Amino acid sequence: MRSVLHWFDVRGRQTGSWAFLLNRLTALALTFYLGLHLIVLNRLSQGARAYDDFVSFAQLPIIKLGEIILIAAVILHGSNGVRLILLAFGIGLRRQKILFLISILFALLAAGLFAARMFGN
Repeated sequence: MRSVLHWFDVRGRQTGSWAFLLNRLTALALTFYLGLHLIVLNRLSQGARAYDDFVSFAQLPIIKLGEIILIAAVILHGSNGVRLILLAFGIGLRRQKILFLISILFALLAAGLFAARMFGN
């Protein structure tokens, strides 16, 4: 039991551990979203009324916030994947922390631009 609890202990974690954790969490979130997306697409195939209901639902602030988080997760997962590919080819091994921070900043910037566009209308 102690070894399981140790996995959740954030003290002393290195950059690679944080990158691994965020990559796994974003992968789980994106997998959940994919299932939810398929359910919504099925619902939308049920006619005009279902579509109108969905459009009304999608205007809720909590849904818009979820879309912003989704964009951040997609960008972070993808840019972290590119970082891992670079590391696999021996590029940036000594700059792992900087590459990870760039991934995070890129995801935050993209989510911020998306939010500004979404709420700017």
